[in-house]
Amino acid sequence: MKTVYLCGAINGCTDEEAMNWREATKKELNGIFAFLDPMRRDYRGKESECVNEIVAGDLADIAASDIVLVAGDRPSWGTAMECFYAFREGKIVVTVCSSRSSPWLSFHSTRVCPSLFGAWSFLRRLAQQDTSDEALKFAFGADDE
Repeated sequence: MKTVYLCGAINGCTDEEAMNWREATKKELNGIFAFLDPMRRDYRGKESECVNEIVAGDLADIAASDIVLVAGDRPSWGTAMECFYAFREGKIVVTVCSSRSSPWLSFHSTRVCPSLFGAWSFLRRLAQQDTSDEALKFAFGADDE
């Protein structure tokens, strides 16, 4: 089973903003993927005292993941850095961005989806691929023609 890291804004977000899309994703794709959710280490209100723990934990989660799902509608420094890092490490990066995305975000995403529902659909199809080579070809759109 592939592992998905749930990348998105946390700092300065309400519980609803930080957690709802993550919980919905885990429920929707339960049994298809395992998940690493950085909200299990909720450092809101303690960010400046826990800088090393936040970054080290997130980087370890990304390293342990096969896929990074990015909530790109509310950009944050952490989200941008995680997306960049994951892409550079060769991870499949699926970004949800309902508005026109930044060229930087598009470049560092394997696929940009206009909605969370679209990302779920893409991830379901990706999970059905037999090998990582086929999955990458699919992720880059070779099978969409």
